[in-house]
Amino acid sequence: MRKLKHFEKRSFGHVPTIVTARTIHSLSAEEPAPQAFLTYGPDIVTTGTLEHCRTSSRSISPAEPRLLDLGDAVVVPGFVDPHAHPLMLGQMMSWVDCGPEKAGSIPEIVALLRAAAETTPEGLPVRGYGYEHRNLAEKRHPTRHELDEVAADREVYLMNASGHGGVVNSYTFDLHGITRDTPDPQGGVFFRGDDGDLTGELSDAACNILTGVNGVKIGHHGPNFHLADEPEEHLRQLRAAQEHFLAGGVTTIGDAQVSRREFDMYLRLAEEDELKTRISMYLLSHLLDDALDMGLHGQFGNAHLSFAGIKFYADGTLGGWTAYFPDGYVGDPCRTGQLYHDPADYEVLIRRAHLAGLQTATHAQSPTALEMVISAIEAAQAERPDDDARHRIEHCGLPTPEQIKRMAAAGIYPVNQPQHYYNWGEGVTAAIGTPGERFNPLGEFLAEGVTVTISSDAPVAAPRPLEAIQAAVTRVTRLGHRLGDDGLRISAYDALVAHTLNGAKALGRESELGSLETGKRADFTVLSADPLRIESGQIGAIAVLQTWVDGAPCYTTASNEAGSTLISSSAH
Repeated sequence: MRKLKHFEKRSFGHVPTIVTARTIHSLSAEEPAPQAFLTYGPDIVTTGTLEHCRTSSRSISPAEPRLLDLGDAVVVPGFVDPHAHPLMLGQMMSWVDCGPEKAGSIPEIVALLRAAAETTPEGLPVRGYGYEHRNLAEKRHPTRHELDEVAADREVYLMNASGHGGVVNSYTFDLHGITRDTPDPQGGVFFRGDDGDLTGELSDAACNILTGVNGVKIGHHGPNFHLADEPEEHLRQLRAAQEHFLAGGVTTIGDAQVSRREFDMYLRLAEEDELKTRISMYLLSHLLDDALDMGLHGQFGNAHLSFAGIKFYADGTLGGWTAYFPDGYVGDPCRTGQLYHDPADYEVLIRRAHLAGLQTATHAQSPTALEMVISAIEAAQAERPDDDARHRIEHCGLPTPEQIKRMAAAGIYPVNQPQHYYNWGEGVTAAIGTPGERFNPLGEFLAEGVTVTISSDAPVAAPRPLEAIQAAVTRVTRLGHRLGDDGLRISAYDALVAHTLNGAKALGRESELGSLETGKRADFTVLSADPLRIESGQIGAIAVLQTWVDGAPCYTTASNEAGSTLISSSAH
């Protein structure tokens, strides 16, 4: 796989800056804990002792270096979130939060949505998100009839926590001509009750109806959460999402589902020089032919916006019970979930991408879906060996031990989300039984030599890397239950690497990102405490004080706003 090298530089001045703090975790094998590092413009010039940085400063500029002494704070590389959905996050920041902290029952959800409907301009849809049906008092999804109580004259959509579907009101079905006799689309379901009538629940490709007549249509290539808003609103949403990532210390994002909607919005932000974070785009697989026709045979782009590869879906989600279990779910034997592609068709798609030199990233959760993915990658590698292809499996929820060994041999990168089992671990075991305790087996990956990578899948989970690191280290859920045995856990150091350097590797960008080393970008995050020394159950409570991109501060907490004044002339 061709890896991105240096891009054009964004200059933030020509005065060298020396950064020092009580602890600096560079994650460099050569200098794991330097006393300081020297930046010049967007780059790290060198690391080491304070005196070494001062001496090096004189060799690059006659200007007196500035000293940024962060005192007792802890500095780590900027967090890399290689699988997230920024525009979707931005949209949902304006939706109604119906998650467990806001509503524990269906009547409470209805009340929240009804209150929102009263203040939403006439004709505009009412949208909520975040419910997990197994966490509700009723232990079921709401129905369309219950959402009819919210509004009967406009669309009402309640997205479940997985993002792979939810519930709509009757008006929505009527608007789009969906009846009890409407066939299910390939890769999606309009759920029906025992009487054959629509319940209001829909999943995955059935969500195409929500994108409107002129919205993005992706067929059976994935769940469609590309809900249309006016371009200016999308830009506002992306700006808000970027701030949310920066507040979590995230400096680089892999957008794991880019359609023409996201691509257009990113280009507009880039033209306006408003991309504060770095974005690596994965085009959704319905655009594979377009990508090949345009000659996209590898990575390209600049420091802030780049094309990384192609995103596929093998099956659905555990949270929405659409991941593919052909023998049914323990919680509902009548549900099996589905595959998005026939295995033979999927193998052809992976082969075409691999032969063109493109990295692939496939969403897969169940052992059956994972078998389809791993087998297709093995076949493609056998035809054209590439020991650095770095094909990815997104989520990679429940691989068997034998599949993990094959992933190691094929160089496959799983991209996991520990916050999923932190938030909904009990729901996974309720859905599929005891095997669910192995959900995201990070320790088993590490033991077999598989590169462990952590991401948020925002907005499915908040882009808060420290919360994800805590979950990876403890495997304790939000409700206080430990999921699985100790062999599934990893150390705080391995978790930190997984959310920084390994995230950069998953994006093919470790030559410039992921650690604090000479020649890399000056992206770093300032923390209030050391995640490698604090009690593991408290890692998620560590505050992000500052986030720096290209050697410039992009986020500072209200309590740490004086941090920028710490920069002063460096005395000799």
